[in-house]
Amino acid sequence: MGDFLPALLVLEDGTAFPGRSVGAPGERGFELVFNTAMTGYQEILTDPSYRGQGVVMTYPQIGNYGIALADDESHRCWAEALILRQISPRASSWRADLDLGTYLQEREVPAIDGVDTRALTLLLRTRGALRAVLSTHDLDPASLARKAAAVPPLEGRNLVQEVTCTEGYDWAEPLPADAPFPHLPAAPPAPALPLAVLDFGVKRNILRCLVQAGFAPTVFPAATPAEEILERRPAAVFLSNGPGDPAALEPIPAGVRRLAEAGLPVLGICLGHQILAHAFGAQTRKMKFGHHGANHPVIEVESGRVDITSQNHSFAVDPRSLEGTALEITHRNGNDGSVEGLRHRELPVFSVQYHPEAAPGPHDAGHLFQRFRALAGGAPLPA
Repeated sequence: MGDFLPALLVLEDGTAFPGRSVGAPGERGFELVFNTAMTGYQEILTDPSYRGQGVVMTYPQIGNYGIALADDESHRCWAEALILRQISPRASSWRADLDLGTYLQEREVPAIDGVDTRALTLLLRTRGALRAVLSTHDLDPASLARKAAAVPPLEGRNLVQEVTCTEGYDWAEPLPADAPFPHLPAAPPAPALPLAVLDFGVKRNILRCLVQAGFAPTVFPAATPAEEILERRPAAVFLSNGPGDPAALEPIPAGVRRLAEAGLPVLGICLGHQILAHAFGAQTRKMKFGHHGANHPVIEVESGRVDITSQNHSFAVDPRSLEGTALEITHRNGNDGSVEGLRHRELPVFSVQYHPEAAPGPHDAGHLFQRFRALAGGAPLPA
């Protein structure tokens, strides 16, 4: 182990994975999920949607390009822990400000490497997402298994209240000039449309893409009343990504419905998509192991178009619950057929389960931001 502390990861079923601590020392309990992306570990760590979850990276070596602080998706790390096969001992990118191990230690994120992540991923695919504990203090498998079994499940947890902003703020930063999105204009179009963003755990690159598409976002805390938002007279409303169980977020869906029925165009992404479903009478369900990665095919129902997408969600809209609602399915997951997009039959409202702003990741779905801008500006949706 050299200078590294020993660490132990134990699942609620008693399965133990010993390794070495490559992050902050301590002990942390969480739901364990796996992510299939080869890059993006920094964005994963700082994505508020991972609140309450530890992440297994399936790619065997992580950290080779280090950490560029400008790439953080929020002001802190939200993932509870990082589980790796091997952490890179050096950062090879000219953009790197520091290496991954130092970053994890400074931001107090427990992490372990030396784990057989292939076996662990196969276990999670078979059993589903499991609760787990990672510790450098307690190295008794039986003790950690008991602690893992006591970790609260994600079902029924309102984690949005832990990640949303406490005060509203304006956002004006566009995408970097040296990192263009192929489906977005090189310069933000004018005039910029005032946009209300409900912050359920919004990522910075979503805000950048919205600015690039021609919006002037004002970010509101998740529980902001609909009347307060309407008083600001936005041209449209955006519902962000976020963590936890969408069914635990009452009365937020009722406020979203109030905004939509006031005639405002609405776009929801990820958790925002699920909240929109609840707002119009549909339901969500916990998935077996969720979708977490940068390579998920999504099929547009009408056209047959396939976009390769970045995804991070453990809940999905139950298609059976859409019967009798004003919502219809626009997108399906190409792997398992789960619901990936919705639209309202009468109101200017649509949503997607995936992340069109993926950074890093595929840019196939970036056209959705332009579609939203056209909808908010009164132009018809592009074909």
